[in-house]
Amino acid sequence: MEKIIRRSIADGVHFLSIPDPKFKTLRITMHFLMPMQPELLSDRALLPFLMGRASQAYPDFTVLSQRLDDLYGAGLNSDAGKMGDAQVLSYSITGISGKYAFDGENMSEALGHLLENIVFSPAFENGVFRAEDLRQEKRQLCEMIDSEFNDKRVYAKRRCEELLHRGSPCGYSAYGTKESILRADPTQLKKCWEQMLRSAQVEILAFGDCDVQAICSLFAQAFSKVDRSGFSPLKTERIPLSPIQRMEEQQDVSQCKLVMAFRSGIAQPDDLLPAAKVMSAVFGGTPSSKLFLNVREKMSLCYYCSAQFNSLKGILYVQSGVNTENISKAENEILHQLKEMQQGNITEEEIQAAKLSMCNSLNTVSDSLNALEGWYFSQVYASEIITPEQAAAEIQSVTKEQIQFAASQVTLDTVYCLKEREGEDK
Repeated sequence: MEKIIRRSIADGVHFLSIPDPKFKTLRITMHFLMPMQPELLSDRALLPFLMGRASQAYPDFTVLSQRLDDLYGAGLNSDAGKMGDAQVLSYSITGISGKYAFDGENMSEALGHLLENIVFSPAFENGVFRAEDLRQEKRQLCEMIDSEFNDKRVYAKRRCEELLHRGSPCGYSAYGTKESILRADPTQLKKCWEQMLRSAQVEILAFGDCDVQAICSLFAQAFSKVDRSGFSPLKTERIPLSPIQRMEEQQDVSQCKLVMAFRSGIAQPDDLLPAAKVMSAVFGGTPSSKLFLNVREKMSLCYYCSAQFNSLKGILYVQSGVNTENISKAENEILHQLKEMQQGNITEEEIQAAKLSMCNSLNTVSDSLNALEGWYFSQVYASEIITPEQAAAEIQSVTKEQIQFAASQVTLDTVYCLKEREGEDK
């Protein structure tokens, strides 16, 4: 892999590329990061899906699909999500390397132009987004929210996050609410699009067998026509510890969902971040972890039990699926396994198994354009961007003492439980 190239091409706009000829494809993505403002979340969330339907040059989905076919079956994707305290609107295009195109066509330039047209020149009618397009995307976004509700594991995690962050930006859904989605109108959406171009933090990433200079020049020229004077950098806040919060909900579920959120006090860009990640893996991140082997296998208290560490916010989540009669037992045993780590009861075998699993995952990042993009975009708030290989070296250098110290910083904050409905209404 060649050296990482990252540069500023406009106020608040960064371009990062890793050209690698081993790939037969290339991928270009534009991420727009904006503060999580409740009143604007749904309007903004509609934008990527609405804009991915058509543009001025390709005014309907049929014409756009034909252009993608002409580009050897290129793929165009858009999405809305969140990272830290920012809502993220993403637009990406993937296609074949130019070396496989007929007549030596510069595929980096062709794909870049199409993505630029999608983002900078939406398909307007009477100066605003088209009402019928908006109607369809409203319905589909509401269905996406419903699908989250129907996936109880996802739903329970989101409810725990809402409780944990107590109305702070990170606690909101990136899609907003169904009610605010249904209220969205074409004129307001155009204002949100204009604001996105003018004030969002923008991260443009290009990976694979690509022409770096062609892509960079194209987007630098596009942003040179936009007034970016209103841009201000984003940051992610850490919320102080509070007394333990608990919430229970009842629904028609056959398996209870227990989600426990812990604050660690360790997050990007802290030096102890690698130790916190290894600690999380030893605790519940692999099939050889304490939670899996003890809570699930040895004691049979749950159907699944795993830990996940959010390095941007310094939050450790433990999720498990349990029967009603085992909820308290599972929670107590999870806390017991954490205490074991805090007291230094960690074997060398557990540490090596966790490190091996983490390093194996890191070693596969460079095999996939999607994984590469996810890896480098996840470091948007980091003080220094590192490669997967550098991260693996940091993981290997973590000591048992550092793992124990990281565990000692972990404190329970929030417990959410989705239980089966009781009584006659079950």
